[in-house]
Amino acid sequence: MSTASIQLNRQQRIDLHSHTTCSDGKFTATELVDRAVNFQLDVLAITDHDSIDALASAKSYIQANQLPLKIINGVEISTRWHGFEIHIVGLNFDPNNSALNALLEQQAQAREERAINMAVKLEKCGFVGIYDDAKQLAKDGTITRSHFAQALYNRGEISKLQSAFDKYIGKNKRAFVKSAWCDLQTAIETIHQAGGSAVMAHPIRYDMSGKWRRKLIIEFKSLGGDALEIVLPQMNPDQRRLMLSYCQEYELKASLGSDFHYPTPWSDLGKNLTLPEDCIEVWSNWDNIHP
Repeated sequence: MSTASIQLNRQQRIDLHSHTTCSDGKFTATELVDRAVNFQLDVLAITDHDSIDALASAKSYIQANQLPLKIINGVEISTRWHGFEIHIVGLNFDPNNSALNALLEQQAQAREERAINMAVKLEKCGFVGIYDDAKQLAKDGTITRSHFAQALYNRGEISKLQSAFDKYIGKNKRAFVKSAWCDLQTAIETIHQAGGSAVMAHPIRYDMSGKWRRKLIIEFKSLGGDALEIVLPQMNPDQRRLMLSYCQEYELKASLGSDFHYPTPWSDLGKNLTLPEDCIEVWSNWDNIHP
């Protein structure tokens, strides 16, 4: 299949960060597509955690129903950096690339091993059978910490999902298990090998000081990173200006995305997603869109 010639532009409604049940989203690929069409999006990147399994079914559904939505190949790769978990979004790559698929298989194995070890620790906290509950929620997708949080919530053990991280599975908590993700360089290089753009997901959300965030962005740039995700639905004007300034200072392109998992009062597909004028779009050098 040849690459598509459809180009992106700022007049379109674009969301370059979303999730399905193939990772920790609540909607299947087809349900996500339906929502995007109902919300009148023109372009959607599906960026499941360390998985590209949703892409084929989303595209087939769009083609079969002649829907007015363009899917951008996407993935959100978990990486480790100085004790932090940093997410790198890959956009507009060849999904059949062998290096990319080998890395995603490695990441999937690491995620499964982490889930098993986390379940052992949660059982010691008194939550017998929690792995089976999380697995049932994940269905055919990969198990994430969000699935454990939902399982605990469904049992009535916590009053809100965040409490699972605050009490049990967050960093330095009783059931936390250190990840074995790849490093930044591996993620960036692999995305490039597949012909894609490497984007740092939601830099504003990492729990680190401004000094550390700047250090992270400098290293990301030095390793060949392409863009920062500088627009999310829930950001104040100061945060937006700060993220734009990083793009300008380090000559990085800009991306935008809702990081949609499920609807909330403050976030949804395409909500409040407009790039500022004084930035270069991540898609500016995309000659074609990978099918």
